[in-house]
Amino acid sequence: MPKSPKKPKIRRNQKSLSTRSIHAGEPRKKYADSLMTPIIQTSTYTFKGSKGIEDYTKKGKEHFEYGRYGNPTAKIAEARLANLDGAEDCVVFSSGMSAITTTILSLVQSGDHIVITDDSYKKTLEFCRSYLKQFAIGCTIVPFGDYRKLERAIKKNTRFIFSESPTNPYLNIFDLVKIKKIADRHNVLTLIDSTFATPFNQRPIEFGMDLVLHSCTKYLAGHNDILAGAVLGRKDLIEKIRDLHKSMGGTIDPHCCYLLLRGLKTFPLRVAKQNATALEVAEFLESHPRVRKVYYPFLKSHRHYRVATTQMEGGGGVVSFETVGNLTTAKHFLDRLRLCYIGPSLGGVETLITHPALVSYYDYSRKQRYALGITDTLFRLAVGCEDPEDIIADLDNALKK
Repeated sequence: MPKSPKKPKIRRNQKSLSTRSIHAGEPRKKYADSLMTPIIQTSTYTFKGSKGIEDYTKKGKEHFEYGRYGNPTAKIAEARLANLDGAEDCVVFSSGMSAITTTILSLVQSGDHIVITDDSYKKTLEFCRSYLKQFAIGCTIVPFGDYRKLERAIKKNTRFIFSESPTNPYLNIFDLVKIKKIADRHNVLTLIDSTFATPFNQRPIEFGMDLVLHSCTKYLAGHNDILAGAVLGRKDLIEKIRDLHKSMGGTIDPHCCYLLLRGLKTFPLRVAKQNATALEVAEFLESHPRVRKVYYPFLKSHRHYRVATTQMEGGGGVVSFETVGNLTTAKHFLDRLRLCYIGPSLGGVETLITHPALVSYYDYSRKQRYALGITDTLFRLAVGCEDPEDIIADLDNALKK
């Protein structure tokens, strides 16, 4: 007799990431019985008489007052993001850089010191290297992956360690277990920019990280149509960040929050496909005679393959690679692409490719770029949701020509 099909496993408590991406943070009952979260498009909120004011100011009753201090649509987005990353709390911002700079400033004061890895985002490094000096805040930049140098860089006044994982553009992976042990030994905080990973592939809080940052512009919103950022973590730390956020004013628009919530509903579907496509594309590029080197954390040739496959569910949607040739042949390759758009971002449904030397580091000399590992033939491919065969055919055609 044929075996009867297995019954689906019933989850009693925690729902799956896909289910939570659709429902987490939303009240079941919404205005006008709407299925979707309403856009509360207002800058000002009113009180029901003097009693309402007293309840708000004296009893601490939750009430929205002014748009810069909070918004109901934003609150739901914060609750959903916190749920997905396993964080106690979250605050959303008008951009990823607003989230980063406000978070850093909320945690340090004059005379403090921070440690950051050299593979962090260009603008993050610029902010830490240049602007923090104006506030007498020290910053030590250490080579990514050199944990001995990182630990030696920690001083008595060091407040936190900051890094990205995966990094841009070489997709290096921070060993979260190792960095947690170092941070605990020296009683410093840990901040991880997890934009490239997303909560689908990596949840740093599960490894003991204190704060996680995202540019929600990328995979979380997923459609190349908004700017947004978020920081998540312990409630006491998020409250400090939220307080400064109210003064700094990097407030996200309610309509952007609505689009972010809409994007989150499909984000697990998109990232799962982008994981699979990126690995297939990476394997194709690694075998191509016109490609010198491929950087993808789930390729066995990647120097952090073991760490990546241990602490991540998938390798993400970005593949970096170096072609054979020089700057001239690199330009010819770009000009012959027909499906992949040339653009500097990532995480959307359209496949984007960028040439860091021409785009992000155009104002650097060749010597300065090469010192950072930004060669003339380096490309960063952010795969979208097209069929992998079509992406591969476009790359192959451009490479051959």
